[in-house]
Amino acid sequence: MFTIEQIKVAHSKVKNGADFPSYLQEIIQFGVTHYVAYVEDGNVNYYGKDDYKISSGGKYEKLTIADKSDKVHFEADLKAHQQGKTNYPTFCNDCAKAGIEKWAVCMEKMTCIYFDKAGNNILAEMIPITNN
Repeated sequence: MFTIEQIKVAHSKVKNGADFPSYLQEIIQFGVTHYVAYVEDGNVNYYGKDDYKISSGGKYEKLTIADKSDKVHFEADLKAHQQGKTNYPTFCNDCAKAGIEKWAVCMEKMTCIYFDKAGNNILAEMIPITNN
């Protein structure tokens, strides 16, 4: 199965949101089936076959997640990130301010769903497939 070190190496190639589809294609090759990323501290739980699970652990000082989500503001921040205008730490800060607690990525469906603190689906989007 895959290791956190493999994931870190793949993630180190991501400079902004525009690199995200390529990153996903790489970790799919490792056997990652889905993952959940937590905005509060950057911890990510990665899942594989046969109930395999590993966690990255927190990556930064805890952020305060807004109690009320702001979908309009979040969508604008996400678009900017996907266009390569912001880096990952900035995006995480933007998520916290917009009330996004976590996002879940499903490799099989190639979807990314963003959730607020109450567990509500704030935005679901299809991830573009790259030809790397």
